[in-house]
Amino acid sequence: MKIALIAHDRKKDNLIQFAIAYRDILKEHDLYATGTTGTMIEAETALPITKFRSGPLGGDQQIGAMIANNDMDMVFFFRDPLTAQPHEPDVMALVRLCDLYHIPLATNMGTAEILLKGLKEGFVDWRILEERRK
Repeated sequence: MKIALIAHDRKKDNLIQFAIAYRDILKEHDLYATGTTGTMIEAETALPITKFRSGPLGGDQQIGAMIANNDMDMVFFFRDPLTAQPHEPDVMALVRLCDLYHIPLATNMGTAEILLKGLKEGFVDWRILEERRK
């Protein structure tokens, strides 16, 4: 599975702790992240991560393009609901694309944990069964 890891500045530590806790599951998948988040997670976990630009510089759209091309299977986007984001339209576009293309999306630790445990148990294998990659 291809999994995106994204976090607003005040949530990066939460996503890093999540990645450390679930490193054994995450290492079995292809990981993608926006620039700063990916660099920080990679440094703490030694997981290989394909890094895009920083979110405000277009990283959100790069991940969105993968979603639109049906080339992303799951998104973990730890959002900060209490801080205004200058690139909020990009964030909402990414959420919209996940809804449009039926991509499992977690925006907080609780939902992320459920999705990752479901992934381990095979509850999202329908993403693999779909004939979508050529």
